[in-house]
Amino acid sequence: MDRYIDDQLYWILHAPRQTGKTTFLQSWMREINSGDEAVSCYVSVETCQGITQPERAMPSICNSIENAADNAGLPVPSPGKADANSMLNNILKDWAKLVSPKPLIVLFDEVDVLEGETLISFLRQLRLGFSGRGISTFPISIALVGMRDLKDYITAAKGGNPVNPGSPFNIKSDSASISNFSRNDVKRLFAQRTNETGQQITEEALDYVYEQSRGQPWIVNNLFMRAVMRVLDDKCTDTVTISHIREAREQIIMARETHLDTLAYRLEDSRIRKVMESLMTGEPDISLAEGEAFRLCLDLGLVCINDGSPAVANPIYREVLAREITFAPQMAIPKQEWKWEKPDGMLDMDTLLTEFQIFWRNNSEIWEEQSNYHEVFPHLLLMAFLQRVTNGKGRIEREYAAGRGRMDLAVEYNGGWNIIEIKLLRKGRTFESVKTEGIQQTLNYRDAFSRSLDGSGSGNPQCYLVIFDRRPEKPSWEERLCRITHEQVVVIGC
Repeated sequence: MDRYIDDQLYWILHAPRQTGKTTFLQSWMREINSGDEAVSCYVSVETCQGITQPERAMPSICNSIENAADNAGLPVPSPGKADANSMLNNILKDWAKLVSPKPLIVLFDEVDVLEGETLISFLRQLRLGFSGRGISTFPISIALVGMRDLKDYITAAKGGNPVNPGSPFNIKSDSASISNFSRNDVKRLFAQRTNETGQQITEEALDYVYEQSRGQPWIVNNLFMRAVMRVLDDKCTDTVTISHIREAREQIIMARETHLDTLAYRLEDSRIRKVMESLMTGEPDISLAEGEAFRLCLDLGLVCINDGSPAVANPIYREVLAREITFAPQMAIPKQEWKWEKPDGMLDMDTLLTEFQIFWRNNSEIWEEQSNYHEVFPHLLLMAFLQRVTNGKGRIEREYAAGRGRMDLAVEYNGGWNIIEIKLLRKGRTFESVKTEGIQQTLNYRDAFSRSLDGSGSGNPQCYLVIFDRRPEKPSWEERLCRITHEQVVVIGC
């Protein structure tokens, strides 16, 4: 990071929320200020969220600079009697003069809240001072920090027009990002707990933390925190096992903390809904990764590229997003009046799916008209139906990614597992071809899932393939609502 100071660069740091940007900036500020070479200050411009008029926003930004300087024990600058379009430039000039003979470094956080003319004015005033930057004249290095690369915000501020060479921030030298934790990072993080308390964690539990989080810092920290302080007592030093982490995972999902609630809120954006629909149906979409919507989802940390294919960023996000978009239909499904438990307490999946076929026939057409998710509506309604039954005694593991042509569900209830694969029958295909393809995919998923359960390949969950007919010209309900047992898989037609 020192090169940004040595070379007097203006640069961008972008990463999804809750990845440690603010913690890093404040730590770096303290490190710089502990030496004798420069003065640094962290300034958040979050107070300007939603303010698009520079005459209102610039005084607020200048006030944030004054407060940040005061809180850091630095000389407090003044913007003087400047108007909105030169106020920021003036206060930064004054600040650079006050801290001389040391150079000034400013770390602006939450820049992504700036919109429209406010953003343009903010960037133009920085560019105005850039050519004269130096000791006592203007900050030698400025970082602009947010969730997305700045060019995306400039494009938005210009009504969707791409950035041109006359961009108000064409002086930026670099765009950096913060990556997720590696598996070794996760291990080293818990090792700090071990060094402090002696508490150990199994390798299996560490693997599960990394698998569920994909190294997302907020998730990793919360899984560990809940496992050692909520699932176990905070004074307990028993070894943390995979069962403790699984319970912590469920607590995180059910608690709907702010970070995960923000993900759910993002689904109100039609661009993000389109990407999620494509991922959930699993059907190939050659245009998916080309558009602005997919880049937006990448920058927000909602999706990733996994083995060359787009996918939801991690299993916990996948579960939160799935539960969010199935919540409304789940609440609208009437309480079941039929028995879904066998005498031994296991889930009667045969009966459940028979009842779902009846429900699908009676309600699907009307409910789909009211849904925002037409492409993935069959998947959502089946998941809502399953969630309505399993709540409290079971859970649903979901697997979906673009290009796979299916969604896989593993339903656990009172310790027993059922595998369900969902496929869509589209125009140009036959029921037989989709059934043949789906049976093999279902068995492959069952084998992979069984190995993940016990590591030996033992265990034999019951398998179901649910095929939804989405062709414009469909056969009669009597023909569609079928049940066929074939090669250890029960095929359910809807």
